[in-house]
Amino acid sequence: MGGILPLIARHGYILVFGTVLAEALGFPMPAALALVAAGAGVASGKLSAPIVGLAAVAGMILGDCLLFVLGRNMGWTLLGALCRLSMNPESCILSSAESFYKRGKLTLVLAKFIPGINAMAAPLAGSMNMRTSQFLRLDLAGISLYVLAYTTLGFLFRDFLVSIIHGLQVAGRVFEGILLTALVVYIVYRVRIYRSGAPYRVVPRVQVAELARKLASEEKDKIIIADVRSHGYYESYAARIHGAIRIEPNNLLEEIKNLPKDKDIYLYCT
Repeated sequence: MGGILPLIARHGYILVFGTVLAEALGFPMPAALALVAAGAGVASGKLSAPIVGLAAVAGMILGDCLLFVLGRNMGWTLLGALCRLSMNPESCILSSAESFYKRGKLTLVLAKFIPGINAMAAPLAGSMNMRTSQFLRLDLAGISLYVLAYTTLGFLFRDFLVSIIHGLQVAGRVFEGILLTALVVYIVYRVRIYRSGAPYRVVPRVQVAELARKLASEEKDKIIIADVRSHGYYESYAARIHGAIRIEPNNLLEEIKNLPKDKDIYLYCT
């Protein structure tokens, strides 16, 4: 924080553009902080408000459009990659998809303000085949609202930000120590999560021909096929394997209670 206002003042529009572009692409960059600092730069007369707004909107729309296109072509492979840095990748994907499914268009408008969903909305929209014109319209509205909110905050509270920066500069070494400790704790936590999940990283699979053979044999009464496609990929009228039951992935713990213990269960998704 202590160095971002001087950086914004010195490098201005390029730094704003690069920071918001990086965050839009899913990198852990402080876009909101950069916009607040840019607003303070506008208040001090060092930056032009229209150019700051144009740089920020251009960076975000560029990043979102790229993820929208990639999401349309890569689907949940991309979503999984974006969620990998979160505490719980599976929850990240499902909660983002559920939010998009329930709130639809509103998710795109408000996504930038919601941690965890801000980088997921554009690829989700692409993977769910939203019309490009509709995506651009809604995404631009959300980006404009986000940029306006944070630059206005910086513009109105410039003096307050300057006083905070002076305080942080005095306590800079303490802050760096806390930040380094937090980083080490996070890395240790991620290593533990990775090691504890090792037994589950190999998911057993079955070939279509093998399952078809079992369904045609006397084993068919001991088999359950379950459709676990997530929101946006499953509708009540969607085609599915004959005889398959529906399991709602966002309500998995309750769904599991209703499954028989004496049968083999085969799952399929998108």
